[in-house]
Amino acid sequence: MFHCSRLSQLLTCTLPALLVACSLTSVAHAAPSTAPDSLRPLLATINERLNIADQVALTKWDSGKPIQDSAREALVIANARKQAVERSLDPDDAAELIAAQIEANKLVQYGLIAQWQAAHKAPDLPRPDLTQLRPKLDELQTRLLQQYADFVPYRIDPECPNWLAEQRSGLIKDALHGQALIRATGELCVTDQ
Repeated sequence: MFHCSRLSQLLTCTLPALLVACSLTSVAHAAPSTAPDSLRPLLATINERLNIADQVALTKWDSGKPIQDSAREALVIANARKQAVERSLDPDDAAELIAAQIEANKLVQYGLIAQWQAAHKAPDLPRPDLTQLRPKLDELQTRLLQQYADFVPYRIDPECPNWLAEQRSGLIKDALHGQALIRATGELCVTDQ
């Protein structure tokens, strides 16, 4: 009898504690949080900038100009640093973001030009002049930095890489542009990994 009452007391005390522990565990393992509203427009702008790489590649194919343009890149990054200060962003972070966009853009250009060299021709598409594309790239940079400023508070969220992977996957149109998009967004999330 003593044994039974002791068991009864044990169950009476332990069962509520177990239920509380289980409910806390289920809260800890709840569904991941949804991506912040600021991520989608940021990725759309990054993708829009990447798609201009196709046109830039065509102009460089026709002109024979090299893809690497260190002077232009330095100017674009310096401008990003100035714009960062105006938006209360870390200038180094903004410079890294824009450098990643430039590298991703060049990745597309190198890939497309290599494909065209192998085929001995580029697609028969209209080719704007680089001087027409640069103002569009400048406008995209301004928008990109503003959208980045809106996203900065979410960069350290543990779910950031998951949000990014999910939303990025819907933007990939082919392997080359997919790799470039991964490069362009590679430092958006800050993780300990």
